[in-house]
Amino acid sequence: MKYVFTFDEDRCSACGACRMGCIDQNDIDIESGESCFRRTYEDEIELKDGGLYCVYLSAACMHCENAPCIDACPAGCIKKDQETGFTVYDNTNCIGCKSCALACPFGAPVFRKSDGKMVKCDGCNIRVKNGLKPACVRACSFGALDCVAEADFNASEGGKACSQLLKNLGLQKYS
Repeated sequence: MKYVFTFDEDRCSACGACRMGCIDQNDIDIESGESCFRRTYEDEIELKDGGLYCVYLSAACMHCENAPCIDACPAGCIKKDQETGFTVYDNTNCIGCKSCALACPFGAPVFRKSDGKMVKCDGCNIRVKNGLKPACVRACSFGALDCVAEADFNASEGGKACSQLLKNLGLQKYS
């Protein structure tokens, strides 16, 4: 069964718990300069009436169906997990060339200085295969993040709207 991440901005409070879950699960050493796989963003949008609307976003690897990072990696470190649909990596043979990061329209792969290799979100692939939610989803107290079966998502109104948005933005080739 293939999975997708969903995000409900109305439930997000920009607390950063999703990032903390990711940092903990992946043993990311923030103090040494390593980057978290999950990024959070916040912005204020000025409304026509002069008011402000706060927008929050939590994003990581989009696990694109036709992930450009896979073809870009000369060492073959990135592939699709056939069971979950996540874009996963084994950086054993990674040469640190950063080609995957250059190919990714979302900036998901990051360079880890400690060993000179690329790393990225794998959707907590092993957790999901064992019936658990990804660490970022588990840590989200407000239910803004979820990981659901792709078929269920595509049948939902949110899935239909997301597909249309990607098409309008010209990103449907990655979805």
